[in-house]
Amino acid sequence: MTLGRVAGVYGVKGWIKVYSDTRPAQNILKYRRWWIARGDGFEAKLLAGQVHGNSLVAQISDASGAPIEDREIAAGLIGAEIQVERSEMPKLPDGQYYWAELIGLRVENVEGLPLGTVTDMTSNGPQDVLVITDRSGDGEDATTRLIPFVSPQIVREVDLAGGRIVCEWQPDW
Repeated sequence: MTLGRVAGVYGVKGWIKVYSDTRPAQNILKYRRWWIARGDGFEAKLLAGQVHGNSLVAQISDASGAPIEDREIAAGLIGAEIQVERSEMPKLPDGQYYWAELIGLRVENVEGLPLGTVTDMTSNGPQDVLVITDRSGDGEDATTRLIPFVSPQIVREVDLAGGRIVCEWQPDW
């Protein structure tokens, strides 16, 4: 499951800057094994990590387990996704979902009308928000909808196995 990405390099000794999708952001540093999804990808060990100002920095190993100590090698990882095994993540209570589980699901309203696909998630503070993209219209333009993830008032059903979310929402809203 993708929890973040390599956002840049830090210093000259091979450390990386980390963008985290976890909340709070530093929770990504709790996972000691990362899969670096770049090219064929490789399993990396998190050797050290810390909050640095408003960002996170980390030192990871290469595929052989040796520390990455070269800035150029670290720079080659920029943009790579940081993933962890789903089995390593805490089990959530019923009705709660990891954002990564929702991205890619089809969204329809209670009448069965398609609204689009979840392409991203965000938060406005009080609640999470589904970012829905609908490419079914005429032409190349896509429609983007922001639907608050408020259950059961708006989000009526999440069917992970079926790949869909049912919402109390109209296409013209």
